[in-house]
Amino acid sequence: MKLYDTPGAPNPRRVRWFMAEKGIDDIEIVTLNIMKGAHKQPEYLEKAGLPLLPALEMDDGTTITESIAICRYLESRYPQPNMFGSTPEECAVIEMWARRAEMLVATPLMLGVRHTHPALAVLEQQNPAVAEYNTQSGVQGLAVLDKRLQGRDWIAADRLTIADVIAFVGLDFARLIKLQVPETLNALARWADAMRSRPAAQAAR
Repeated sequence: MKLYDTPGAPNPRRVRWFMAEKGIDDIEIVTLNIMKGAHKQPEYLEKAGLPLLPALEMDDGTTITESIAICRYLESRYPQPNMFGSTPEECAVIEMWARRAEMLVATPLMLGVRHTHPALAVLEQQNPAVAEYNTQSGVQGLAVLDKRLQGRDWIAADRLTIADVIAFVGLDFARLIKLQVPETLNALARWADAMRSRPAAQAAR
């Protein structure tokens, strides 16, 4: 298998983090430079269908994009440690919090960065109003996570799951715009420190 990757981008980092947590080291990493448009070249588009990263090319040539779809596939191939749920009930709770982490935190903060950071202007036409709205929405989402994390170590289960990876990678990406997280979000800060201290945090950079 081959994973088409690019440094610095949050969605590919999710997959690298996921792989690091599981100790997956038998997938070839192919690095593309999106700042130079490598993801828009015909050879890549023929595989991926859309100019999106990451992409996983399976052994039979099937190629999938979307970071969570890739992680789900890898979970089926490398089931331990479990990160998507081991019972129907646990799967449902993890899915719910993964969706909340995506919609309330990761996506708005990523849009805030993409429409603010000068270096990313090469990728799309930036809109300051989009950046401001989404950054504020992302901070509101962080408050939801803080409430959930009161008295617990992880967002969705009694261990790290894909929901934690989605939320933290989105939050950490916002460091590019020096996001100020409210000091009152103490549980979130504790959780974020725990995420930063994991070996996978460095392996997934």
